[in-house]
Amino acid sequence: MTTVADLYPTRASSETVTPRVDPVVWSDPGTPGPLRPAELSGFERDGFLAIEQLIAPDEVAVYRAELDRLIADPKVRADERSIIEPTSQDVRSVFEVHRISEVFASLVRDPRVVGRARQILGSDVYVHQSRINVKPGFGASGFYWHSDFETWHAEDGLPNMRTVSVSIALTENYDTNGGLMIMPGSHRTFLGCAGATPKDNYKKSLQMQDAGTPSDESLTKLADAHGIRLFTGKAGSATWFDCNCMHGSGDNITPYPRSNVFIVFNSVENAAVEPFAAPVRRPEFIGARDFTPVR
Repeated sequence: MTTVADLYPTRASSETVTPRVDPVVWSDPGTPGPLRPAELSGFERDGFLAIEQLIAPDEVAVYRAELDRLIADPKVRADERSIIEPTSQDVRSVFEVHRISEVFASLVRDPRVVGRARQILGSDVYVHQSRINVKPGFGASGFYWHSDFETWHAEDGLPNMRTVSVSIALTENYDTNGGLMIMPGSHRTFLGCAGATPKDNYKKSLQMQDAGTPSDESLTKLADAHGIRLFTGKAGSATWFDCNCMHGSGDNITPYPRSNVFIVFNSVENAAVEPFAAPVRRPEFIGARDFTPVR
């Protein structure tokens, strides 16, 4: 049983709204790092930061080739860390990719990547989750609206909102091929969802979100209050976003694939405890229990 206070109750009989009590940017003003003060203040205000080019085109080619290699490998496909698209039976995601691939491990250690995470979270960081997402054209399904922290708190036991994600585009993100959508400012309110967490919920939720899904009424209120921002950009662009942003993505029915590498950094001072609203922990390839800092 966890002895850490539950600051953000969820998965109860009804939805709840809890004001955020944690900082958004944890480092002191003036802390050196890749992010300029204006970028940090924008991240604090909106909950996200879009970077036009985080990695160069020649680097994109290397990571894209590695993504293609991994999803074509029968051993990777058969691994439990691979999630298969229900309709097409194509590989949808491969988790713990920084442990499977040294190419992606080097990206995690890149100062342009981990340096920004340390600056936002104000501490050393470890990888709570990593994956490559493959969204091929002609029917790849999207991800419904959700807050990542709601799941990571309920099912992985992250106590506080001291976690940041980066999505790095490996193909161009158009406004038509199922891009990331975020409600700016939604990170300042925690929406506790209704309904208990089924055992082994991750097996279903990684293909289609169910438990931890907000109601239509709550999503409408959030969208009315904050609006919706759709992210587009060339391959090599990146979006950093706070763990509590309400976000999602639509289906991709265009001919143009949308693939990205997704890395979640958590503060070493926010290590996971027992789940706050789930009967058992999720597997470590989804929610890490190795809190070794990225070096």
